[in-house]
This record gives sequence, structure tokens and C-alpha cells, in this order.
Amino acid sequence: MARYLLSVHSVEGEASRPMTSEQVQEFMRRVGELEQEMRTADALVYSGRLQGSEVARVVTVAGGKTLTTDGPFAETKEQLGGFYIVDAADIDEALSWAAKTSACVQKPIEVRPFFEMPQS
Repeated sequence: MARYLLSVHSVEGEASRPMTSEQVQEFMRRVGELEQEMRTADALVYSGRLQGSEVARVVTVAGGKTLTTDGPFAETKEQLGGFYIVDAADIDEALSWAAKTSACVQKPIEVRPFFEMPQS
């Protein structure tokens, strides 16, 4: 098994379509079902949702001095909004989980394998 990061991205400043409380509940139900399916398949390692990039901070240490600035680090409209870490047999299985996630959250999903450190 390999471990993959499924990144959920959104576009900063892009208006989200308004949702009624019933639609929010339906969305949360679908996410819950997806995560339960991942757990049942022993694929879900961890998932997390992030607050907006406007609260991000960037820490840099240079010359022994620590500098903290308002974030985000990347100057881009596309921002990381959340993620899943999954165990998958191969990239095809990871892509399958990404497709299910994208269909569920209606956002693009970036799939990246974790770097596996060689065992010594």
C-alpha cells in the first residue's frame, strides 16, 4: 500500500453558490458517506478541512532570526481548502478515491503520493 494526499482546492474570492440549511445537511451527509466508505475500505488515514487562507501565517527562519508574516505562502487564487490522506494499492485506486471525492465536494482534487523514505 502507498499513501496519497488528495487535496481539495478552491478559488479564493470565487463566490460559493448559496445553500439552504437542507442543502448544507445533504452536503454533509454525502461527505459523511464518502468518509465511511473510505473507512470501510481501510483507505482513510486522515481528513481535514482548513480555515480560509486569510488566517494563514508564514514562518521563515533566516540567519537565526524568525520572521512571521501574514499568509498564505503562495501568491495564487487557488488555495488548499482541505485534504484526505488515503492508503491505496496504486495510483489508479487513489485516482478512484479522488474521483469520488470530487463528485462529492464539487471541487478539483489533486492527487500526490507521499515520498517513501527507504528503510535502512
